[in-house]
Amino acid sequence: MNPITSHWDRFSWFTVLLLPLSALFATIAAARRSLYRLGVLRPVAVARPVIVVGNISAGGTGKTPLVAWLAHRLAERGFRPLVITRGYGGTCNAISEVKPDSDPASLGDEAVLLARRTGCPVWRGADRPAVVHAALAAHPDCDCVISDDGMQHYRLARSLEIAVIDGARGFGNGLPLPAGPLREPVTRLDDVDAIVINGTARRRLPEGYAMRLAGNTIVNMVERHRSKPLRGKSGRPIHAVAGIGHPERFFGALRDAGINVIEHAFPDHHAYTPADLDFGDDIPVIMTEKDAVKCFAFAQEDWWYVPVEAVVDDGLLALVLDRLDASPGEGRRAQQHGRITG
Repeated sequence: MNPITSHWDRFSWFTVLLLPLSALFATIAAARRSLYRLGVLRPVAVARPVIVVGNISAGGTGKTPLVAWLAHRLAERGFRPLVITRGYGGTCNAISEVKPDSDPASLGDEAVLLARRTGCPVWRGADRPAVVHAALAAHPDCDCVISDDGMQHYRLARSLEIAVIDGARGFGNGLPLPAGPLREPVTRLDDVDAIVINGTARRRLPEGYAMRLAGNTIVNMVERHRSKPLRGKSGRPIHAVAGIGHPERFFGALRDAGINVIEHAFPDHHAYTPADLDFGDDIPVIMTEKDAVKCFAFAQEDWWYVPVEAVVDDGLLALVLDRLDASPGEGRRAQQHGRITG
């Protein structure tokens, strides 16, 4: 476990040592945001409504499954979404289109996962306005943009902000990075359009739309047409592999399915090698889909992954549709994009 993140849920001597760095981080973040609020820096408007799905805390909260859910729901209603993402973990620095068979080492694991799961154009890059402009030049039929993460990327103006909170972890010890998990103060949530709570809230949190992640099957990584019920593996010890923001959520879901889990937590966006998963035995391996996209090339016969789907309160989709319906033309969209919410 990361020695810093292991302290994010409590106060400790290590927390105290990091407080000066947290104060500096919070000061810089607040100053940067103020520059946009005061108009010294201006967000870049694009010619489509932009929906940002993000969070105020570091680590996995469930943003990517929510983006995939939203892309599917909008496509079902006749929209043509464009999905953009930073492409964390990828070595490529160029703005790029991501395909389902793209190299995750180059373009990023979450980007490839989104391309596999959404069926929409997916583009990635650090400069989000530039990513949108390049993507729309290639896909001018796209009529809305969903940004995976980006609440703190103030340069991209947006029509709607959705903040995702992990119900189990909440805001941790409530401190800014690196002493705590917060990228921005909790008061930042006063500015967002919607809050989504992923999983059961185990501490006091703001009100929000309910969301859970459902994964009831496992898919073979060598013969991907083969799948089984998740509980079909119960009773046997299983090597469980997770290189995500919150590995404990994955391990807990497997245990809830009755699986005897041998935990192997890796850093988020870890670049796997065959040696990482050589456990020296014949015990099956189960991993997240985000990890699987980086391991297909050297997968073994008894390796499996768990695809998950977000199950979300229908009220969130109604809110998004209402906001999109209020953006019929590019002039109206430009006005909405000028609103600075992050």
